Amino acid sequence: MQPVDFTTLTAACSELRAEWLPARLEQVYQRDRFTVALALRTMKGRGWIDVSWHPVAARICVGDSPPRIPDTFTFSQQLRHQLSGLALVSIAPISSWERVIDLQFAQRPGEPALWHLYAEIIGKYSNVILTAQDNLVVTCAHQVSAKQSSVRPIQTGQPYEMPPSLTDAAPSAIEPQNRWQERISLVPGQLHRNLLKNYRGLSKALIWSMIRSANLDPEQSTDSLNPDEWQQLFHGWQHWLLALENSKFKPSLTAQGYTVIDWLIPEAKQAEPENESEPLNQLQNPLSIQELLNSYYTAELNEQLFAQLRHQLSQKLNNLLAKLRLKANTFKERLQQSAEADLHKSQADLLMANLQHWQPGMKFIDLPDFETNEPVTIPLNLEKNAVQNAQALYKKHQKLKRARIAVEPLLAAVQEEINYLEQVEAALLVLETYRNSADLQTLAEIREELIQQKYLVVPDYRSTDKNAAIEFHRYQSPSGFELLIGRNNRQNDQLTFRVAGDYDIWFHTLEIPGSHALLRLKPGTVAEEADLQFAADMAAYYSRARHSEQVPVVYTKPQYVYKPKGAKPGMVVYKQERIVWGRPQKAQA
Repeated sequence: MQPVDFTTLTAACSELRAEWLPARLEQVYQRDRFTVALALRTMKGRGWIDVSWHPVAARICVGDSPPRIPDTFTFSQQLRHQLSGLALVSIAPISSWERVIDLQFAQRPGEPALWHLYAEIIGKYSNVILTAQDNLVVTCAHQVSAKQSSVRPIQTGQPYEMPPSLTDAAPSAIEPQNRWQERISLVPGQLHRNLLKNYRGLSKALIWSMIRSANLDPEQSTDSLNPDEWQQLFHGWQHWLLALENSKFKPSLTAQGYTVIDWLIPEAKQAEPENESEPLNQLQNPLSIQELLNSYYTAELNEQLFAQLRHQLSQKLNNLLAKLRLKANTFKERLQQSAEADLHKSQADLLMANLQHWQPGMKFIDLPDFETNEPVTIPLNLEKNAVQNAQALYKKHQKLKRARIAVEPLLAAVQEEINYLEQVEAALLVLETYRNSADLQTLAEIREELIQQKYLVVPDYRSTDKNAAIEFHRYQSPSGFELLIGRNNRQNDQLTFRVAGDYDIWFHTLEIPGSHALLRLKPGTVAEEADLQFAADMAAYYSRARHSEQVPVVYTKPQYVYKPKGAKPGMVVYKQERIVWGRPQKAQA
């Protein structure tokens, strides 16, 4: 993930100053452990500014509206208490080439600032700190004790100190090329490394973009550059400084991440071969800097969170299912043993009917069966007589009979849990990779479901937004009918019992965990065989048997689908069903 560097921060703040100053602060909402959103209102409109101190995604930019989930974070409550109703009058760097921004709040525009909200966008040490006019820290995103840092502790009630000053040379547009070239090439080394360690305000992403715009290799040695190549690179350097000075930025996504500088300078264009594509694979329709930063970091963080959450849920489900299957096997073994209960009773009856054939010291006795007259061997206890051996067999019969009565409902309950968790697992297996925010929402709903069902315990858990729109999988059948498929148990229940109409057709794999599918039909329309086959193929694809050649899929009217009393989410029974064989390999998901 590409971090926000000095150039990106300068570009973002330049755009924010032009569009959001002055503005009234109406609300503060903390999205997560690393991000607060400030609701601002100007004469032109209202919006949310995200200020994040995330270790790898610290930033400040316009963000989306927060979800309708209660904010329980202390930091945002303190900001809300001190800053609500005040005017944001300045967004300024604290000093040149520093990635620390001072957001100043006053009673109204033109008056002295009452509060300073310092956003330190400095990688893993990023922080957000609120101070009053006396420069004392009132609150901060995370405090730094003297034990954690003897150089710069950050504690409430203590004076705010700026980060240690940078020691590298400051870039300057008036520096001549020979002095600039001498500084970079004094000690031979890789071009990108020498640039990075000799000047402040640079980042790896910026340097690589600059060097590539000059058609050079970032890893080549400074000794290998000829005068024309040095001239080309210096033009790129000047182009970057001019963009900073004039606040002329052009945001775009690249193959490596993003850039806010238009590196297509005239000299670079002339040096390109005619058949070569544009450097950095820039997009033809660049977004604003705010939209670029918001979309890029939202997608990157969502993908990171998706991978972590999916791994957590997979591990939990695997552990739960392993324990339940072991318990089920134990119950099945006990039931197999209880199946011998009738055998013990028949042996006891046979022994009681033939007491005269028993003799002291016998270890076993062979007696003819009542019905088949075949010999039956009955093991005996040497210390007991025939009657006592028969009574022992009767007791064992009663014990095993009682065990069966006790174990059968236990096995049924465990099997019901296994079926439910396999249904959850099936939804998780379909979510192999992150594609969009709906995938992350689906995982969050699965996690919330497991918490509600007491399978997960999360002390600091925040529930998902109940008002968030449900994103079903949507497809179109050959005849043009809409096919909806649930992504998880919550969506399955919503689809089957809230969305389904009288004319629709409901699909589900036969006795195989999978998603509910609904083929939407209008009054007077009839689904053709191709439509039913298409829906069956998709239902089979979104099931645990998605890698099979053929999968039995049932379909029926939604009014014939029921949820038993006390059933877990997604679990239903149905009747008047028909079967069609789904082909998951033909599904075009």
